[in-house]
Amino acid sequence: MSQNIINKYKPLFEKQNANQFHIGNTNYKTRIQKLKKLQNALEYTYREAIQKALYNDFKKPFAETDLTEIYPVVSEIKFACKHLKQWLKPQKVETPMALLGTSSWYQHEPKGVCLIMAPWNFPLNLTFGPLVSAIAAGNTVVLKPSEMTPHISQVMEAIIADLFLEEEVALVQGDVEVSQELLKLPFNHIFFTGSPGVGKLVMKAASEHLTSVTLELGGKSPTIIDDTANLKLAAKRIAWGKFINNGQICLSPDYVLVKESVKAAFIEALKLQLESFYTKNPQESSAYCRVVNGKHFERLVGHLEEAKSLKATFDIGGEAIKEDCYIAPTVVSNLPDEASLLQEEIFGPILPIKTYNTVEDILEYVNAKSKPLALYIYSKNQRFTDQVLKNTRAGSTAINTNVLQYSNHYLPFGGSNTSGIGKSHGYFGFQEFSNQRAVLKQHTAGAIELLFPPYTSFKQKLINMTIKWF
Repeated sequence: MSQNIINKYKPLFEKQNANQFHIGNTNYKTRIQKLKKLQNALEYTYREAIQKALYNDFKKPFAETDLTEIYPVVSEIKFACKHLKQWLKPQKVETPMALLGTSSWYQHEPKGVCLIMAPWNFPLNLTFGPLVSAIAAGNTVVLKPSEMTPHISQVMEAIIADLFLEEEVALVQGDVEVSQELLKLPFNHIFFTGSPGVGKLVMKAASEHLTSVTLELGGKSPTIIDDTANLKLAAKRIAWGKFINNGQICLSPDYVLVKESVKAAFIEALKLQLESFYTKNPQESSAYCRVVNGKHFERLVGHLEEAKSLKATFDIGGEAIKEDCYIAPTVVSNLPDEASLLQEEIFGPILPIKTYNTVEDILEYVNAKSKPLALYIYSKNQRFTDQVLKNTRAGSTAINTNVLQYSNHYLPFGGSNTSGIGKSHGYFGFQEFSNQRAVLKQHTAGAIELLFPPYTSFKQKLINMTIKWF
C-alpha cells in the first residue's frame, strides 16, 4: 500500500515543484484575487455545506461554526488583502560605514512547495487559515486535513478543486499512513497543527530534508484567578473559553489556579454561568457540541474514572453518555498532583481547579511544567499581573479574558518549545511561509577593497582602525 501512496503523491509534489516559480512570481493583485475567491466560497457558495458538515462530524452548532471556523479565515483573508502590497515591497536597511558604496535591502520570497497538516478540532479554520498565509507568500501547497472529521474534509476538498489547479493547491485525504508518506517528500516548508507527540514525528521527518517547520502544538494552559478578580466576569469568560467546541481547543483554559479564599464563590459563579449557556441539561442544548469520536470519548472518560478513584470532588457535571459521545461540562477539584487531569493536556470539557495562597505557589507550580501555549490571568492587581507575566513563560497571554488573543492578526500566534515552534497569523504567518532574502548591491568602489590581500603593515593599521572605529 505504501508504494501505491508514494506513486500517487510524488507526481503531485513534482507538479507543484515545477510550478513554484510561476506561482512565486505572481504579483500582489493576482494573489489577492485568489484570496477573495476563497473568501467568497466560504461566505456564500459553501457556507451552508460547511455548517452541515461540521454538525455531522461532531454536532457543532451553526453559530459556532460561523464564529470559530468561517470568521477567522475570512478575517485573515481581509487582513492579508489589506496589507499584502506593503508586505511584498523590498525593505531597505541602513548601510554601516565600513560598507560605504553599497545599498542593502531584504525581500520576501516564497519558500516553495508547502505541506499544511491540519487537526480535527477546528478543521476548516486550521486548514484554510495557514493556506491564506501560504497563498499570500506565493507558495504552492498540499493540504492534509484530519481523517477524524470526514464530512468537512469532503467539503474542503470540493472547495479546493473548485478554486485551484492541483499544481498550485491540492487537498489530499487519508489516514495516518498517508501523512507518513507525504512527510517523506522534500517539501520546502511544513506547517503542522496538533499534539506535541505528533509534532516531534513531523519535525523528525522534516529533518531528513532540512525542511523548515511551523509547529502549532498545545500543552496545559493555566488560568490564574486572584482575590481581586471580578469572579462573575471571570466565570463567564472562562466558561466560554473552556467549553466552546466541547473544550477541544488547544488554547482553552486547561486548569484553574484560584486563590483559596475565593474558590467556592468562583465555582458557584461558574455553575450559574454554565446553566445560562447550556441550561441545566446541556445534552439537550443546541449550543453544546460533542466529543469528536469514540476514541477521544474513552480517553476523557478514563480521566473522569481516575479522578473518581482518587476521591476528587466533582463540583459540576461528570456525566458521560457513550452513544452520544456526550460529556457534560465538568469541573473537578481536590485532585492530587499525580492525577492525569493535572498531568496531560485534557482537550475536552473537563476543568480541574487547584488553589493557591501565595504568588510563589503559582510560579512554582506553573514553571514546573512545560511552557504552555497560553497563560491567562484574572486580576485587578497590576503588581500581581506583572509579577506573573515576568516570572512565567508562555506562547501568549490574555489578561481578564481568554482565547481572544488568537483573533488579533497584529499579534503573533504560536507556542514556545513543547507548545510550538514559529508564529502565524497576519504578517507573522506571511513571514513563516517566506524566506527573508538579504540583498546587497555594490554601487561604487568601497573602502573594504583597501583591505584585500596582499596584507601589508599599512593594511594592518587600516584593519586595526576598522576594528576600533567601525
